[in-house]
Amino acid sequence: MRGVVVHEFGPLESHKLEVVADPRPGPDEVLIDVHAIGVNFPDTLMMQGLYQIKPERPFVPGRDGAGIVTEIGDNVTRIRVGDRVTSLVTYGAYAEQLVAPESRCFHLPDEIDFVIGAGITTVYNTAYVALMIRGQYQTGETVLVLGASGGVGLAAVDVAKAKGARVIAGDISQEKNALAKAHGADYTIDLSCNDLREELRKQVFAVTDGRGVDIILDPVGGDVFDAALRALAFAGRIVVIGFASGRIPEAKAGYFNVKNITLAGMALDLHFKHAPETMEKVVADIFDMCVKGQINPEITATYPLEDFHKAIELFGQRKSVGKMVLTTGKGG
Repeated sequence: MRGVVVHEFGPLESHKLEVVADPRPGPDEVLIDVHAIGVNFPDTLMMQGLYQIKPERPFVPGRDGAGIVTEIGDNVTRIRVGDRVTSLVTYGAYAEQLVAPESRCFHLPDEIDFVIGAGITTVYNTAYVALMIRGQYQTGETVLVLGASGGVGLAAVDVAKAKGARVIAGDISQEKNALAKAHGADYTIDLSCNDLREELRKQVFAVTDGRGVDIILDPVGGDVFDAALRALAFAGRIVVIGFASGRIPEAKAGYFNVKNITLAGMALDLHFKHAPETMEKVVADIFDMCVKGQINPEITATYPLEDFHKAIELFGQRKSVGKMVLTTGKGG
């Protein structure tokens, strides 16, 4: 089969598509004939050795693979050969075949094609868990989504609106904010302003009658996190999803006493590890919302697997919006 192989951590352009041995499933694993692959920002970090998980080399990167199960290992009971599935793994998805633990595979409804299935797996699960579980969202609350045009950000806007939230979307350009607005954001704020520390709060207070927001979902970090803290309402919660800005921020513990605000971390893989039953319910709800048209995944670009560089380089250039997906040419 063909797969992207990381022999040593390094620049994104240093990794190539190669012919590698076909994988075989072990106990509790399934083999998937991959049709579509979700492209995620953590993929690019892992390929450069900048992610918290550093696989032994060589390895195939990629988290999200959707396709048809062609073989199952011993002890597999929930998944069968011929099933349409999407999977969320730590790495291994940038290839024509993928071995995944049965626990990380989910039946894909017939109404959802493989491109959408691969495109929603990580970002919508991340957004859902961040909002509903880590953020403890209550119906009707006001949610500020930072980096709102990115994969996780746009998914967060979608999920929050589907759950009845009042949504404020923040990004660095009118074009990016317009995309969030098209997905239902009630208001948008500009994150490119010069005095972000003051202006972010002013913009939020202007559309919340000076109250602030109940929940902030932050995949950006850096200066945006620092400024956003000041926009929380009493007993508000900020959920740290990632650090796309490149800087991991710090906050003084005493600040959280000022308005009884809460900082929550968010690492999706930990939920699959420690709360697998919860994640099955999360995935089922996401698929149900998708089938009913309550969420509208934005697949902004698809590339054949051999053009994977075109997709991942957009992250480095900060030009990615919505969700990008790789395809293997297998149709379906």
